[in-house]
Amino acid sequence: MTTHLSRADVVTDTPARYAKQLVAHLGHKIPLTTDGATSTATLDGTTAAITVADCALVLTVTGTDRAGIARAEHALGSHLERFGARGGLTVAWTRVTTDTGTAASDAEGALR
Repeated sequence: MTTHLSRADVVTDTPARYAKQLVAHLGHKIPLTTDGATSTATLDGTTAAITVADCALVLTVTGTDRAGIARAEHALGSHLERFGARGGLTVAWTRVTTDTGTAASDAEGALR
């Protein structure tokens, strides 16, 4: 199975403020759960997380559907950039793809 992970570290002096605003806004459309510094939502097999870190807001999106990943990236990124326009916030995503089927097959081959 192929899993996609996308991450954006958005540098800001006020990550908690932007996280609160983003979670409140998105929460009107989709259910989010908050555990400590991380708020998470899952929709159609794609999970998005908003995490408050020191001097940054960390956005992560994981799932198996590239289109779902792209939709979540757009939703999180475009809203955050709009909220942080005055502060010059920009969201740049980095994607990593893993194929657990290949990794398992390679490991099984090495054991034979």
